[in-house]
Amino acid sequence: MYIEYDEKQLLELLKNGSYEAYTYLYKKWVPLLFRFAYSLVKSKVTAEEIVQETFVKIWANHHTIDTDSSFKSYLFTITYHLVLREFRYRLNHPQMEDYLVLINDAAYSEQMTTQKIDFDSFLAKLQKAKSLLSPRQQKVFELNKEDNYSVKEIAEMLQLKEQSVRNLLSASLKLIRKELEYLSFFLFLFF
Repeated sequence: MYIEYDEKQLLELLKNGSYEAYTYLYKKWVPLLFRFAYSLVKSKVTAEEIVQETFVKIWANHHTIDTDSSFKSYLFTITYHLVLREFRYRLNHPQMEDYLVLINDAAYSEQMTTQKIDFDSFLAKLQKAKSLLSPRQQKVFELNKEDNYSVKEIAEMLQLKEQSVRNLLSASLKLIRKELEYLSFFLFLFF
């Protein structure tokens, strides 16, 4: 039914609450988003959950969709942030990650173990690099990169000028990138 519509028209329909347009866009984008999420998390179950949550967010906010912006970029940005949230969750709940790997991805357990070791090694090195930051740099870095607060929000919370927050964040990122320069894949994911 919607084959004759271009993406902008579909987004207008979606913005106006068309569940059919939503379903059409869902079927169109799920395979690509799944491959993207899976390439990062290496878990079919987790990748499927991330893609589902991406589209739940799309539907929950369908009335605010910007029909003039790239829908593809919007989808991939949401998915990317959900992947980052998953990595943060794994950092804070390592036992659950081990359990899920055993239950959901037994066929990939050897590959997952290697990747988990790589990821755990990265996280340990990231923690070590963060320890080299000043307390204020650490706070700004964590609020921005781990808790997803904007520069403006951080400035308000810490009662600093926005430029001061940008400077602290820039100095933090420079030091962390220097310490972790050989781990370029993870640097791409997080920074």
